Formats: sequence, structure tokens, C-alpha cells
Amino acid sequence: MLKSLFIKGLGAALALILAAPSAMAEYPDRPVTFMTMVQPGAQIDRLARGLAERFSKEFGQPVNVKNVTGGSHGSVMATELSKAKPDGYTLGIAAVTAYTYQPHHSPVKYGFDDFDYLSLVALNSSGFISKPERPWNTLKEAFQWAKANDKALICMFHGADDRDAIQRIAKAEGVNISLIPSKGGPSVIKAVTGGHADIGYVGAILYEHVRAGRLKLLASALNERLPPLPDVPTLKEQGYDEAVEMIVGLVAPKGLPDDVAARITGAADKLATDADTESFITEKLLMLPVTWGRDHAEKSLMELYNLFGEQAKNQ
Repeated sequence: MLKSLFIKGLGAALALILAAPSAMAEYPDRPVTFMTMVQPGAQIDRLARGLAERFSKEFGQPVNVKNVTGGSHGSVMATELSKAKPDGYTLGIAAVTAYTYQPHHSPVKYGFDDFDYLSLVALNSSGFISKPERPWNTLKEAFQWAKANDKALICMFHGADDRDAIQRIAKAEGVNISLIPSKGGPSVIKAVTGGHADIGYVGAILYEHVRAGRLKLLASALNERLPPLPDVPTLKEQGYDEAVEMIVGLVAPKGLPDDVAARITGAADKLATDADTESFITEKLLMLPVTWGRDHAEKSLMELYNLFGEQAKNQ
């Protein structure tokens, strides 16, 4: 009798052990979430969803995209990401200025050291836009027109860095501006095409609207002209010592286990040399290529964080 009870009890214990999730399960053994900071349909959202499909194939698990809008270049998303469990199941695909720029300029509930920077993935083409009917063709001309006509310009911004850049330009030109925050590219385009904003800052989503004649590009915000629109000068070429680079990175909450981090960065390293992924980013999304890899991400983002910190001290 006792022997029978012992065997039954042992069998029940073994069944519970077998039914319980293995503590040694290899990552990932369930779906992963990519958080991003823009509305569905925005260029970085499209990038996040395309990368989610590719990481899903590498992981053998679904990778879902969660849109968390709000704040400058995703500070609301960054706040939520900083509070997530550092187990590799919640990652961010977003503009890195939320981590490198925003902490120097606004009170946020996280710091640069609250994240693991796993890789850069793309540089979003970006620029300043307006309606084609406006009586200017460059950003310089827009400010000259506003000054000559004693008008204020309504500008819709994407994040703190482009907001601050347009404020500095307006101050240098002696023109008053009104600033409107956005929730990403689609909201900027809606405001500009609807006549609610004179000028807007937006990423590579601008191309389809410029080509369709719904918008015109006033200035490339990068240090170089945008390849699909090579006739439009940069901010620097228009006399402004400014550039706004919307670098997109793969970021995790601080403290990923080494094996989990290695699994994620290993998948990223494979995608970095994948021709289909490169074509998706540069040809379909019209974003610019960057150097992938954790070492490069950590070094370059630390340099940007320190640079923006020095700039903030001197403002």
C-alpha cells in the first residue's frame, strides 16, 4: 500500500515537473515584442514590422510590434521600455535620440544607462516639408518670406532635436514660430497638407508625398542631400549650422542575460549581411544604411550622448 502510494506520488511529481516550463529553456521560447514610438504606417513603424518578420524567422517565434506614441522621439516608449523585464522579450526599434538627446533637455524617468544598446539598424532620411502652394521652395526662402511679410510660421516637429534646430534657425532669422508636437510622420503630413502647419519635419515617408505632388521638400535635415531628391539643398547648404539625424536602433532594458543578448545580437549580425534586409531598408523604405553591431552601437551612442550633453551646457 505504502509502495503504491509512493509510486503514485512520484509519478504525480514527475508529471508536474514535466508540465512546468523548463528553467533552462532556450531563448526565445515564446513571442517577442518590438516596441516602437510612432503611429502605425509611419516609416519607422514599417521598419519595425519588416525587421519583426525577419527576426521571427531567426528566432523561430512570432515577433509582434507594439506602437507606444508620445513624447519627444519616443520618450514615452523609452520610459515603458526601461521598466520592462530585461529578459529579451521586450525590445525597442526606435529613434535613438530618446536616449542620447532627450535626457539632456527634458525631465524623463530614465537615463542613458538604463538600456542595452544592441545595434543600429538604419538612418531615416528626413527633411523639412511644406505644401506645394506655399510661396517658397527652400527653408531659407520660407523664413525670408515670413520676415518680409512680418508673419509667424507654424512648425510641426517630430522630436526635441528637430524642434530645437528649427527654434535656433528661427531665432537667427528673427522670425517668430509656433510649435506643434506630432505623433509621427503621418500626423505631420496630415497637418501640413491640411494647412494646419506651414512647415513640418518628417522622415522618409515624405518621398511618396513629394513624388505625388502633395508636398515639397524644403531642406534635407541630414549632412548630405537625400539621394531620391538630389536637387534640394541641406540645412548647412542653406546657411544653417544644423543637422538632424534620425538614427534607428535596437534597444533593450538594461541587464539582458549574456546568452539572451548573444542570441539577439547573433540574429542581428546575420541580418546585417542579408541582401534582402539591406534592400528592404535602402530600396523599399529609402532609409540610409548604418553599421550594425553592439560594439559600434554602444560606442557611437555614447559619443552622441556626450556631444548632446556638451551642447546642452552651452545653450
